[in-house]
Amino acid sequence: MPNFSSATAVLKRRLGACVSTDHDALFAASFDGSKLSFLPDAVVRPRTRAHITAVLTLANKHRVPVTTRGAGSSLTGSGSPVKGGWVLDLSKWNKITVDADVGMAQVQAGAVVGDVHQAVEALGWFYPPDPASKQYSTIGGNIACNAGGMHGGKYGVTRDFVLALKGFLPTGEYVEWGASTKKFSAGFNLRDLWIGSEGMLGVITEATLKLIPLPAARWTLLTAFEDELAAFKAVRALFAQRVQPAICEFLDRYSVQCAEKKSGKIVFAGQAGRPVVLLEFAGTPSEVADQKAVVLAWAKASTLAFREARDRAESEQLWEVRRKCSGAMFALGDSKLNEDIVVPMRNYEKFAVFLDKLRKSSRLPIPTFGHLGDGNLHVNIMYHRENRAEYLRAEKAVGTLMAGVVKLGGAISGEHGIGLAKTPFLRLQHSPAQIKAMKAVKLALDPNGILNPGKMFTLFKVWEHPRLKIALPWDHK
Repeated sequence: MPNFSSATAVLKRRLGACVSTDHDALFAASFDGSKLSFLPDAVVRPRTRAHITAVLTLANKHRVPVTTRGAGSSLTGSGSPVKGGWVLDLSKWNKITVDADVGMAQVQAGAVVGDVHQAVEALGWFYPPDPASKQYSTIGGNIACNAGGMHGGKYGVTRDFVLALKGFLPTGEYVEWGASTKKFSAGFNLRDLWIGSEGMLGVITEATLKLIPLPAARWTLLTAFEDELAAFKAVRALFAQRVQPAICEFLDRYSVQCAEKKSGKIVFAGQAGRPVVLLEFAGTPSEVADQKAVVLAWAKASTLAFREARDRAESEQLWEVRRKCSGAMFALGDSKLNEDIVVPMRNYEKFAVFLDKLRKSSRLPIPTFGHLGDGNLHVNIMYHRENRAEYLRAEKAVGTLMAGVVKLGGAISGEHGIGLAKTPFLRLQHSPAQIKAMKAVKLALDPNGILNPGKMFTLFKVWEHPRLKIALPWDHK
């Protein structure tokens, strides 16, 4: 790896205390939620726009890689500084300003998503994107990966709520894409290029977010089914009635069994280990009442058992199985490959059959849960770290999963992005011409390739040693 010590010395003279080369600070910035660790040369905590310009200008001059960081919650390695260099830490850029008259919020990139929810809801507004990491992930990271969450099926994902962005081109030039208006059609829409680009096309410092009125009423229903095929078929039938749940969460039998074992509670008495679908409806009281009548009729005809919440306290009880299932899966293995794939609703049943075949061929437990409202499912391939044969089967299963999902007309990622972990599979999703076009955009905006290099297009194979966790370049022919 190149030595950036001389450039770092120049940076420290320029920005002083904003630059840290302390080992603890470097290590803390060396990994994200994927736990793939690459030590940077410096961590920069800018205080002003001028500081960011200085960082990027020097980085271009000396060809130093720059990785922008918020909370480091990425699960694919998109926040890990794989090429070393400088980590640009924007976690202190966390100001939130809400315009309660028009339903917009000016939010700096380091603002925690949960804090945004709290700030806008206090004024009667609602920001729907709600990834599981919302209590610590930041708006900048959510925009960089186009995060979703449980409300995605009805309301959409992060992209659907970003009206404008402010930040810097990789060259250090300050730019603004869009404006704090509900309509904007002046020039190319480069704002959307930044959304989902995983920090490779620019540094986001602030966003204007669209808000919607806070729903006045909510109603929650937990349903159980004979098996996964029955659950998928019933959900498709429900949507065919033009019913739109705010949340439609699915847990397969293996996820439910893990949650039941950990909590010591059976979700439905006499129906242990059945797959469940958790539905929540939101809107005006009359809207929710109208949907409730349709859904209860559907539940009586289509489910094995169901239970509705009469108030918010009972709703919280129904949510217990969903909250516990992910952590409870470690009873099946001490490690997991958590893949967020998307399947079109028309192929839900075909995916259930495919997944059963994958479990049998891999000889591994693969509990699956996620957002049936938009087809974004979290497939968890469980294995034991010390068992090399299991790891190799898990690695092969991921490749089979990705190929199968694409064949079903789906996507290899719905909200986690590509980062390092999914680089081998980008070519399953996109043709050579499509990837060439993406690379052309990257080259045009970042001619020196300094911003978050080594991601998305550079193939990596994650290898887990029994005692170490490292990433090695994967030569791809």
